Amino acid sequence: MNKIYKAFPGGKHKVLTLSYDDGKLEDRRLVSIFNKYGIKGTFNLNSGIIDPAIRIPQAEWKDLYAGHEVAVHTCTHPTISRCPGTEIVQEILNDRIALEKIMGYPVRGMAFPNGACDDRICRIAADLGIKYARVAADQYADVCAAKAYAAQAQGPILLGDATGFNMPENYMRWLPTCHHNHNLIEFGKQFISLKKSQYLYMMYVWGHSFEFTKNDNWNVMEEFCEMIGGQDDIWYATNIEIVNYNAVFDNLQFSADNTFVYNPSVSSAWMKVNDKEYVEVKGGETHYFN
Repeated sequence: MNKIYKAFPGGKHKVLTLSYDDGKLEDRRLVSIFNKYGIKGTFNLNSGIIDPAIRIPQAEWKDLYAGHEVAVHTCTHPTISRCPGTEIVQEILNDRIALEKIMGYPVRGMAFPNGACDDRICRIAADLGIKYARVAADQYADVCAAKAYAAQAQGPILLGDATGFNMPENYMRWLPTCHHNHNLIEFGKQFISLKKSQYLYMMYVWGHSFEFTKNDNWNVMEEFCEMIGGQDDIWYATNIEIVNYNAVFDNLQFSADNTFVYNPSVSSAWMKVNDKEYVEVKGGETHYFN
């Protein structure tokens, strides 16, 4: 029987994505860095907060974030775990409606404001058409806290091997790899070094662009993007592009003996076949394996 492995677009086995919140003025500089090195990001915006002194004007959003993704961050950024259900619905739905009118495409992603997340909020968001939601935490911080507690570790702690670069089990509680202040360059080097193509790896970085100005460390993001951009084995994607691609692959229809596959979707799916070749199965195509 043929051995089939899922692959990312272009036959790649690694994906990089970044997520930034609040739409502050510093997003202009951050987007320019992303564009310079071919990096893609998701920007989570509050349509109900208008403050030209510190936030990007809405009239600028469509052009500024072109080629990236705009996602829900609620209208007014409340700690929604403390809010009644009707308020949660309005905060998410009204933000989604406003963002779609501005951007001109369906907005189906979200980042939880203030990190507020529970089962009730996830259910409401999913019912409102949200396909993924990012939390305000990361795997690096969790691992460091556990190691420090257990062994009183000192100094920087990296995730072991490929830990932290895995695909999420629950897209409605999507946990990033690291914040950009959490050893970003070291993690970038570690991610680049991952070469075992029998695995799928994802690096997910999150933060707020205003933090670079606050901490005077724009050089960190510039160095990271210059280092990690242009890698042949990395797919550079927004959050929703990852979710959409996984849906395309999961919708493939394989024959019982793995001799052929039908792709009922419009978009292509990629796979590694018998550890030796990558195959693109275009939308509407039936592909027979040799």
